[in-house]
Amino acid sequence: MNLSIIILAAGQGTRMNSALPKVLHPLGGRPLLAHVLDTARALDGNDIHVVIGYGAEQVRAALPDSDIHWVMQEQQLGTGHAVAQAMHGIAKENTVLVMYGDIPLIGKETLEPLCHSASQGVVALLSAELDDPSGYGRILHHADGSISDIVEEKDATPKQRAIREINTGFLAAPAARLRGWLDALDNNNAQGEFYLTDVIARAVTDGTSVRGITTDNITEVMGINDRKQLAVQERCYQQRQAEACLQAGITLIDPARFDLRGRLDAGQDVVIDINAVLEGQVMLGDRVTIGPNVTIRNSTVGADVEILANCVIEGAVIGAGSRIGPFARLRPDTTLASATHIGNFVEIKKSEVGEGSKINHLSYVGDTTVGRGVNIGAGTITCNYDGANKHRTIIGDDVFIGSDTQLVAPVEVKEGATIGAGSTITRDVPAHELTLSRAPQETRSGWKRPVKKPKG
Repeated sequence: MNLSIIILAAGQGTRMNSALPKVLHPLGGRPLLAHVLDTARALDGNDIHVVIGYGAEQVRAALPDSDIHWVMQEQQLGTGHAVAQAMHGIAKENTVLVMYGDIPLIGKETLEPLCHSASQGVVALLSAELDDPSGYGRILHHADGSISDIVEEKDATPKQRAIREINTGFLAAPAARLRGWLDALDNNNAQGEFYLTDVIARAVTDGTSVRGITTDNITEVMGINDRKQLAVQERCYQQRQAEACLQAGITLIDPARFDLRGRLDAGQDVVIDINAVLEGQVMLGDRVTIGPNVTIRNSTVGADVEILANCVIEGAVIGAGSRIGPFARLRPDTTLASATHIGNFVEIKKSEVGEGSKINHLSYVGDTTVGRGVNIGAGTITCNYDGANKHRTIIGDDVFIGSDTQLVAPVEVKEGATIGAGSTITRDVPAHELTLSRAPQETRSGWKRPVKKPKG
């Protein structure tokens, strides 16, 4: 079967109340259309046509995939018109599947039967039965149970509106026949649009069988038209993600309070507490534990790492056996060797920290290379920015830096050095020596603290 897939993605989505094209709104951290494209490719669809209109250049820029044939729908004249624009680039011997850029959770397994049926010369239509079918086209049947037509809700009679079987919009058909039916469409309806659904009546008139395939998975055929529906589908998507993690052996303390907005590769016996958000590409080694309210983005975490509550980790590599947090922030280009300790209210940016080093309290380390076995005391700051340029700090192995120290870059603290608390270091520090900068301590005898004058 030579399969061509048409994805309709031209609408603005006015009910989203947004300048962003509807198909670019994020679900699980990725545009709605990206999820649809994933499914299309999983169907071995190597001939993918995406119909765009509103915000067309923005959509193309967001998804610069080389395998997509972009089709411009200059005027929004209905679904039938949209599909017709894409048919010009499709071989007549192919099977065509129509998908939608705002229905992101549709599965490959649901669509495969449609494609198979259409390859045998029939029209295949995906339907579902809803308790509340409002807003959807209704499926009409002949007396023998075969599909005779689809009627849009605005054009339906009260009796037809009582029908609960709805058209999901997903349709597959032989390309040559579909092109002919599209060419014969008219817009004589309440909306003045060319409906793709009118193809069904024309197929029946031509004597082509219309085969209905029903899905019980209502979630995956629900479209997104407003923010509420987007929020509902986000939770459905995250439920899928959580279930996949549980099946893979990851412990989620509460699956309902877990968000995966990207891809997670995890080893054995990983435990993730509530409200964790994992974004982009995240890799977790064996026996990693993640505390509550942690965000990890595009990072690699080694085995036996403990990440305590309320940490934010982005673009970092954390070595095995390290402990992070609570309330720590690791910014991009941070690399921690094994057995490092990064404590509460510590921020590290664009730095390497050597094996066994500790930065446990209230410190900022930026543009720095830290050696092995280093202890950086509370309140230490690397002053890496002079107002115009960034400069680097080098800290050798086995250095001890006392609390409340400022290291004014560029500066190097050599191996084994000790810096006394409260120092401001502006020159290189020699190895294995004590360096400090302090004003002499003074006590003034007989000094009295000021008191407020009495009101009078």
